[in-house]
Amino acid sequence: MMPGFLFPSLSRLGLWASALILILGFLKLISLLLRRQKLARAMDSFPGPPTHWLFGHALEMQQTGNLDKVVSWAHQFPYAHPLWFGQFLGFLNIYEPDYAKAVYSRGDPKDPDVYDFLLQWIGKGLLVLEGPRWFQHRKLLTPAFHYDVLKPYVAVFAESANAMLDKWEDKAREDKCFDIFSDVGHMALDSLMKCTFGKGDSSLGQRDSSYYLAVRDLTLLTQQRMESFQYHNDFIYWLTPHGRRFLRACQVAHDHTDQVIRERKAALQDEKEQRKIQNRRHLDFLDILLGAQDGDGVKLSDTDLRAEVDTFMFEGHDTTTSGISWFLYCMARYPEHQQRCREEAREILGDRDSFQWDDLSKMTYLTMCIKESFRLYPPVPQVYRQLSKPVTFVDGRSLPAGSLISLHIYALHRNSAVWPNPEVFDPLRFSPENASGRHPFAFMPFSAGPRNCIGQQFAMNEMKVVTALCLLRFEFSLDPSRLPIKALHLTLHSKNGIHLRLKSLSPGSGK
Repeated sequence: MMPGFLFPSLSRLGLWASALILILGFLKLISLLLRRQKLARAMDSFPGPPTHWLFGHALEMQQTGNLDKVVSWAHQFPYAHPLWFGQFLGFLNIYEPDYAKAVYSRGDPKDPDVYDFLLQWIGKGLLVLEGPRWFQHRKLLTPAFHYDVLKPYVAVFAESANAMLDKWEDKAREDKCFDIFSDVGHMALDSLMKCTFGKGDSSLGQRDSSYYLAVRDLTLLTQQRMESFQYHNDFIYWLTPHGRRFLRACQVAHDHTDQVIRERKAALQDEKEQRKIQNRRHLDFLDILLGAQDGDGVKLSDTDLRAEVDTFMFEGHDTTTSGISWFLYCMARYPEHQQRCREEAREILGDRDSFQWDDLSKMTYLTMCIKESFRLYPPVPQVYRQLSKPVTFVDGRSLPAGSLISLHIYALHRNSAVWPNPEVFDPLRFSPENASGRHPFAFMPFSAGPRNCIGQQFAMNEMKVVTALCLLRFEFSLDPSRLPIKALHLTLHSKNGIHLRLKSLSPGSGK
């Protein structure tokens, strides 16, 4: 039994602990209120929609669909308006090219209020780094996206795409609509695993499938956390079922990446394995990262390696999955453009059975259709910055350093001052004569400026190869009873999937 004289001291200790918690909570509340006052004062000259006393704009956006709600606000408030998630996180939400240029032509860092939610998962890679370390990593990673490195990936993209299309032949025979999103996601991950880790398997193994499911969970949970202000505090979030699920998914992703890096490093210690890697038909992303060094011979640490690999895997497969899936939806919705893209691909391919690097530049109409699909359904609809110095916009209004900016790419791409009839699918918007006079910051599917997407050429090449092969193998049509409902999960998803009907065009398919 505990001696009786200890009870008073334990009681006092409990009182002191309670008092300390109350004081810390009070100080945190004061800090949040002062921060809110500073953010609100910075945005005083920008009118916007009314806010809920507790949820800000988050509740209304969740109830009405946040993407199209912002487009309706953009019609009401030209250039920009305040956007509040809860009462303590406020952005100036911009969707006008000159406003975008004023911020995104600079190198302002990503907003930690949003991107710090990703740190537990992807670490401090190129996406979230800033200052000299960002510049160092960008310089080290740039050779990984040189066209000499990208050329052999055309065959990798085709291999993964054909494996998916073979499965779709079986589904097409059932003559039923099905959700393509998951299959495209597995294909994109399979392709990326080969380009990143040199995976030689023709399909994903169990460990890789678990990794895919973990990444899918992480993107959904991160978006839910951003929209739920009660989850913004780390201490509270890690105690919730959502937070624990997030940590479990992080562990799966990290274990997968760490194991592959360990295996590759061990292989590089063996001379025979070293020669085998050097003689492969192409270097993969991990090869380049392991060999990358700056002018002083400094290489990436193991922590940096994992961060860059996890960042590339997140950005490279989820965005591509979204882009390909929504493109095929557009093709199903607009069969005249689908047929024209198919005819172009047939003409380029001729009597060959696979595309080559030089074919990609000939896919002019397909490229215009991909860009128009990106305009209407950008894979990353919204990105965030924190101003490192003041900015003055084209209309004379300004924001001080420390202010938060949300670039709403989805609304920017539907800005009727730039895009006449913005809801109409018109690939000719991107013909050379129509695109030549357009504002350089009017179309930003890969962001813009010094912090634009380093892998955009990789992504465009994969989009071209995969979509051309899809159109050569199948005719796509809609299921009118199950049209997609747009949903923002960091990338653009659909709440109910993307259901399409496929008709095989292969000889002997019986179609």
